[in-house]
Amino acid sequence: MLYLVGLGLADETDITVKGLNIVKAAHRVFLEAYTSILMVDKEKLEAYYGRPIIVADREMVESSSEEILAGAEKEDVAFLVVGDPFGATTHTDLVLRARELKITTQSIHNASIMSAIGATGLQLYNFGQTVSMVFFTESWKPASFYDRVKENRHIGLHTLMLLDIKVKEQSLENLARGRKVYEPPRFMTAAQCAAQMIEIEEGRDEGAYKPETLAVGIARLGARDQRMAVGTLKQISEYDLGAPLHSLVLLGKRAHDLERDYIRDAAIDKPTFDEAWTMQYQNHQ
Repeated sequence: MLYLVGLGLADETDITVKGLNIVKAAHRVFLEAYTSILMVDKEKLEAYYGRPIIVADREMVESSSEEILAGAEKEDVAFLVVGDPFGATTHTDLVLRARELKITTQSIHNASIMSAIGATGLQLYNFGQTVSMVFFTESWKPASFYDRVKENRHIGLHTLMLLDIKVKEQSLENLARGRKVYEPPRFMTAAQCAAQMIEIEEGRDEGAYKPETLAVGIARLGARDQRMAVGTLKQISEYDLGAPLHSLVLLGKRAHDLERDYIRDAAIDKPTFDEAWTMQYQNHQ
């Protein structure tokens, strides 16, 4: 059987009891290590789980899944996923491949960013489409996120922005030359996301949001040193939330007074927050 085991968001202790029992009994254990990361290294996971772990990078999962699925029709294989197993479409694809091979699958769910973002104090019912933000380059600045944000804003809903991570990525030069040389890991910050959002709005000029629109930046969600900062996009673009991983939420105009009361405590500057709330959100619920 192929088990897809959610690990939660922070460290080795976030795994469920059911998930831990499966890991301990599995013949082989893989850790998917490119759609997200835990805040501890593989060695710490191995020590806590009592099992050796094979790191499954993008190439293995998307192009060499037979290595993961080999023998799973006769023995148990555990595929570990940060957050919840179905937080990324890649894992749905893996299950489909297993089905084609007549391999039974079972999912062990856990907390993901999609549910834990409620820790910001924003109500999950008030969220619209979730979007991803990738690192811009000089020649590539994709703005596909913008239309979805605009749709969310039009109906007053919050937008959760999932921020880019680069793990075991090759430069264009090394990719073109066929050299398996990888770049150092990079993790987008809430500040970088906010800055890129402002840049795209300045170019599109369609009023989906503006530098004064309120946003929530959150770092290391679920960890002991979790941090949150609330301010305008301009303020967030200049604010350092520290080590990864980061996420950002753009507030919708239907934000409730209870949400305001909760997030105001984390405001970078309360007078600025109060002014933005009064001008953009008050009486829009």
